[in-house]
Amino acid sequence: MPAKIDRPMNKTFALAGVVIKEMYRRKDFYVLFVMTAMLTLLLGAMRFFDDDRIVRYLKEICLLMIWVSTLVIAVTMAARQLPAERESRTIFPLLAKPVGRGELIVGKFAGCWLACGIALLVFYFFFGTLSASREHTLPLATYFQALWLHWICLGMVVALVLLGSVVFTAPSSNATICFICVLGILFAGGHLNRVAIQMKGLGGAIVYAIYYMIPHLEWYDVRDLVVHDWGRISWLVCGGATLYGLLYAGILLGCAWAIFRRKSLTL
Repeated sequence: MPAKIDRPMNKTFALAGVVIKEMYRRKDFYVLFVMTAMLTLLLGAMRFFDDDRIVRYLKEICLLMIWVSTLVIAVTMAARQLPAERESRTIFPLLAKPVGRGELIVGKFAGCWLACGIALLVFYFFFGTLSASREHTLPLATYFQALWLHWICLGMVVALVLLGSVVFTAPSSNATICFICVLGILFAGGHLNRVAIQMKGLGGAIVYAIYYMIPHLEWYDVRDLVVHDWGRISWLVCGGATLYGLLYAGILLGCAWAIFRRKSLTL
């Protein structure tokens, strides 16, 4: 019985490992490393003016760049997983191992999500180290919550893009549509309920429905905690946001599996 339980997990971790190795081969990690170093060194140089406001502005810019960069990495990496396997025909021997289509989806998700986690660790490590060296303080709880919630947010993004990869045929169109949707949710998702209040009739009901159906990625943007050195949020709130994110990612992956299992793989 234990062997039967371990086999699916072994397959999932093996697929995840392939995705992480792919990130190294495509040099995404090295580009990320250089960008992180440049941003953090810029932060240290600007601290030379000894103006706290400049430091806050620079921290805000650096964190914004971290969000944009990791979103681009998450979307582009997840968007090319299934189409690349299909175009190179490696998906056929994978499914003949046998690896189930559900295991393939979960393995690709785990690999992309863990790769995003590695990228986040690199960004936040250099950002936090240089910030602490200049400000002589490092609120570990605040930085951990910012990194953790950011990672949960990227998990939902990866799941959304994987769902898009079984709906849209071209990786470029999938990445573009998903990136627009993610940015739209981040900037406008939290305001849809107020917009719905001002609307009447069917239009307001539709906007309300959209508000409650979309994944609220904006809840996970807690950059202000780091920029303005505010105290950490409640761990109960952080735990609730984590459960919400994992549940939503699970729903998106379930939808991706339901569509993928009925999808023909013939070229």
